[in-house]
Amino acid sequence: MNIKLYLIVILALCIQNIQAQEIDYETNEISFEIPQIVNGVYQFSYERYIWNNFTANLGLGYKGKKGLVKLSGLDGDRIKTDEIFYTGFQIIPEIRYYIKNTSRKPLSGFYLGAYLKYSKYKSDFDGNYISQEDEQYDFKFDMSTSVTSLGLMIGYKLPISKHFNLDFMIAGPGTGTYNFKFKNKKDLPDEFYDDLNTVLEDYTLLDLINSDFKFSNVNRSSKFSALSFRYGIAIGYTF
Repeated sequence: MNIKLYLIVILALCIQNIQAQEIDYETNEISFEIPQIVNGVYQFSYERYIWNNFTANLGLGYKGKKGLVKLSGLDGDRIKTDEIFYTGFQIIPEIRYYIKNTSRKPLSGFYLGAYLKYSKYKSDFDGNYISQEDEQYDFKFDMSTSVTSLGLMIGYKLPISKHFNLDFMIAGPGTGTYNFKFKNKKDLPDEFYDDLNTVLEDYTLLDLINSDFKFSNVNRSSKFSALSFRYGIAIGYTF
């Protein structure tokens, strides 16, 4: 092999290696969901190109106690509570398919997806209760909720620079199974649970919960189904 042919072969191998590196260069992305900060949620995701416009995405999030969005307390004739805070975590594995003719580069353009979302939260539920005999009680509950949701996703990822994308998660309707448990720290009269259920009927957060969801001094857990949604905006860095 003469020197010119040798140099041509070396140059071709170098170009091929550079191209391979460029392909690998943008097959990974780390992103952060921006709007969820308002609710005290810090959600990070890792996405990787798999094959033929399909990607796998894993999201991990932590819900802190602080946040601009707060759940108002109960304010009934006999039951009053403070604002309700909750903390916990969520895990979201997801599969996406990017529509090829809308992609300007890997991990961009319109996409369709399917997701599984598991969340687990805990909260204190404290307040005051006045019985029908005008006796006053302080009540304290430890509450925990786990939610498993399945849904579909449509979104658009917009490249804003060589390495940065904006991910618009437009709509992600699904259905969720809610497992709710509570533990009472203090003794309360039986009528308290009836009054609590009456107050909760007017609590807008529970509008989508079926009528089987009831507090009682015996049943300290409840399982029900409700609609779930996934949407938001994330900023991602590709590498």
